Amino acid sequence: MLRRLLILCALVLALVGCSGRRACDSADSTACTRVLFVGNSYTYVNDLPAMFATLAESGGHDVETGTAAEGGATLADHVDSADAASNLTSARWSVVVLQEQSEIPSVDALRQAQMFPAARRLVRLARAAGAEPIFFLTWAHRGGWPEYGMGDYTSMQSAIDTGYLSIAREESAAVAPVGYAWWTLLHEDPVAALWQDDGSHPTVEGTYLAACVFYATIFRRSPAGLAYHAGLPDAEAAVVQETAATVVLGDPATWGLR
Repeated sequence: MLRRLLILCALVLALVGCSGRRACDSADSTACTRVLFVGNSYTYVNDLPAMFATLAESGGHDVETGTAAEGGATLADHVDSADAASNLTSARWSVVVLQEQSEIPSVDALRQAQMFPAARRLVRLARAAGAEPIFFLTWAHRGGWPEYGMGDYTSMQSAIDTGYLSIAREESAAVAPVGYAWWTLLHEDPVAALWQDDGSHPTVEGTYLAACVFYATIFRRSPAGLAYHAGLPDAEAAVVQETAATVVLGDPATWGLR
């Protein structure tokens, strides 16, 4: 109980303060794309919101980002915050990104009991605030989740894909297919360094791939050729950019992009 209370308090502070906030440069508010990332360590490790903002700026977009993320937090933790509705109206967010805890989307019983009810409420809150909800389809653990019958990465990724796509279709919401882009890149390059040593959290390359996917999803444009590479070698960054573009823009209907 104490741990849950501490998590919720941290979430409220993060939302109210828009932790990691990056403001638009333009005086014209209509030219600014404001994105609130709601999630956990998959969002804040390597500071995905800031990386996305820098990438967007290299593509000529004026972007403001906010972060509401705490290690291990679920969507239920976020929606249970007493200030959830007011936090989502703390700025005129264009997009609210929803990222569930890493394992819950892969198990149907957990989805039905935890992820889907919270996601439905957050989608309603985001839309009521005038923002577009986008689900952050995450990547699987490198070793799968054997305790739940997913003995390898591919089987867990397939289950995660199913979970996110199911709720996104139900809610007529878009999906940023980061996990599918990971799978695509690993299919072409099985030794791509996307995971840290823990087999769960992303390396800089993994986060950069996520940023490129969000760029393509939010702006409906390819990140290929953008100058910002997050410190990656040019050739490596080019492959990541092309992968994101191919996955998102090659089949936009699958991801609910209109």
